[in-house]
Parts: sequence; C-alpha cells; structure tokens
Amino acid sequence: MIRNNAHKYSVSAMCDVLDIPKSTYYYHVDVCGKCALKTEDKEISKEIARIFKESRNNYGTRKIKKELSKLPEPKHVSRRRIGRLMKGIGLVSNYTVAQYKPYKSTCNEAPVKNELQRQFEQEKPLAVIVSDLTYVRVGTKWHYVCLFVDLFNREIIGCSAGSNKTAELVYQALVSIRGNLNDIQMFHTDRGKECDNKLISKALETFTFGIQRFLSMKGCPYDNAVAEAMFKVFKTEFANGAHFSTLEKLALELDDYVHWFNNIRIHGTLGYLTPVEFKQQTL
Repeated sequence: MIRNNAHKYSVSAMCDVLDIPKSTYYYHVDVCGKCALKTEDKEISKEIARIFKESRNNYGTRKIKKELSKLPEPKHVSRRRIGRLMKGIGLVSNYTVAQYKPYKSTCNEAPVKNELQRQFEQEKPLAVIVSDLTYVRVGTKWHYVCLFVDLFNREIIGCSAGSNKTAELVYQALVSIRGNLNDIQMFHTDRGKECDNKLISKALETFTFGIQRFLSMKGCPYDNAVAEAMFKVFKTEFANGAHFSTLEKLALELDDYVHWFNNIRIHGTLGYLTPVEFKQQTL
C-alpha cells in the first residue's frame, strides 16, 4: 500500500497513519528488491552463459552486451554487471589466458616496396588481401597455418595447413580463394621469408594473373597490422591450447573455425556484424 501511494503521500506520513516504523517498510522494500534483482540476474546469467558458449569462450563483456541487446526481448545490461555475473558463474574468456611467444626468424631483405601504406580501409572486395602464417600443435610437433584476409570486410577468404612453414603452404592458401582472382589488386604481407621467393612470385604473376606483391617495411609490424591482429585473434580463439592428433584433424577443425569466423562471429570494427553480413549490407 505504501509503495503504491508513494507518489501521492510521503512515506513518513503513511507510516505514521498505519503505525508502522519506517525502518520496517524500508527493510521489506530492500529484501523484495534484492530478491527481484537475484531473479533477474539468474535469467541474464543464463543468456550470458549461452552467448559465451556459442562464441567458443571468446566473447568479453562488450560483445556479450551487444548480443544481449539483440534478443527478442532485449536486455540492456552494463558491461560492469555482465563482468560481475560472468565472474559469478566462472566464465573466463580465452583472451585472458597468457599467450606463448615463439622465436622470431630474421626477415628477408628483398627490395620490395610497401605500397599499401597502412590503407587498411578498402571499399571493394578482394582489392587488397593480407596474409601471414602461424603455428599450431599437431601430435608432438609444430605445424603451420596460412590465412588470407580481405581488408574490405576482414573475411578469411583462403586458408591452408601443413607440416612445414614454406611457400607451398602460402600457395595452397592462395589456391583455396573463391571468387574472381582478377579482382585482386594487391597482395600484402610482412617480410617473413616464406612470403618472398620464386614460388610465390610465379604464383602471383601467372596463376593469379599478375597480382602486385608488396611487403611491410623491415621491422615494422604496424604495416601489416590487420594480419597481425587477425592472427592474434586466430591464435587466441583457435590455436592456443589446442592439440590436434593429425594434420587431417587440424584441417577439418580449421575449416569449421573459418566458417564460424566469417558467418557467426561479430566484429567490433564492422559495427558488430559478421564479415558476411557486412558484405551483404554494403554491396
């Protein structure tokens, strides 16, 4: 009664009329409020757990907040509250795990220019593709993965896995690209030696109709920042902590991850759309 008429009369006056101590009223309000809050927290925690699981244990508070707002019955929850609820149910993103830093090999000294000049925002699909290689544990040995990323929508358009870090691995990833290779204007990589040899030069000049190849400046990872960021994501979400029994198993899981990355995973740089959604809405 007091709560329903609080907009008309003061709480003190109503407590006096009903001969109820104000402390009693506020105690019950506090208890009821906490119960309602706990019930709501349980419901939100279930949605957070579901979203977190579907993100393959990768999403943090920012992306979970975005996904909660997309629900049929949107839940507008602060990131601080989401973080508290995640901690309460023991959800820890892969991004909080310490990452292994491998030995860095020397870069090549080829006199190839850096024409991209950090122009990472592209307006057409396949105009500029970037690439790099990383390591994945298979059995008791390190194997390697090569990915090609389209700067237009950050989509993984080509991939390959192999036992050796060679130009052949890059070649296989290039061959896997779907679409008209005539549209590719530039192929940009860092100065890893596997991306600068006769096999790659021949592949770019003949098989892919004369794509221009450019390299980052020596000792400057920022010139290939998108690829570097992409591989940090890839290693955090897929490679780190994973153990594949065979190369075939790695290739199968890699294809599954690439499909998830392109079609399901939302990207902050794309306005929280997937690469495929971004392409569909832009073109």
